[in-house]
Amino acid sequence: MRILTKTLLSRCILLAATVTGLAHAQSALPVAPLTAGMYAIQAEVASTPAAREQGLMYRKAMPANAGMLFVFEQKAGHCFWMKNTDLPLSIAFLADDGSIVNIEDMAPQTQDNHCPKAAIRYALEMNKGWFAQKGIRAGAKIGGLPQPR
Repeated sequence: MRILTKTLLSRCILLAATVTGLAHAQSALPVAPLTAGMYAIQAEVASTPAAREQGLMYRKAMPANAGMLFVFEQKAGHCFWMKNTDLPLSIAFLADDGSIVNIEDMAPQTQDNHCPKAAIRYALEMNKGWFAQKGIRAGAKIGGLPQPR
């Protein structure tokens, strides 16, 4: 019984370390301070194919003024979906100058396509309703965008 308890405890510790490592790996992206009018945003920057593919999948929560900025090498009609994403999100598609082209709300765990109305290089995901709650609409500018590689 004592050996079984030690083995079980060891496995629990290993599992906790693995989960902690995965959580840390998800947040290991660089963070860019952005602005939307008078509002400050702390956005994780997904600028590699692997980071963009992972996005906010499997996250259970996101702070109120946090988000994820997707940066693409080329301007195109980059579409998004919510497969394996548990958070309801709003996405703003951004022109090179930071102007919001359009904003869409996205439901969790769906495969509906959400696409920009023009070719874009940037997209900013925030908690669902964030843009609407702040009165931020198409045409407003997001400041502090990093330059694509």
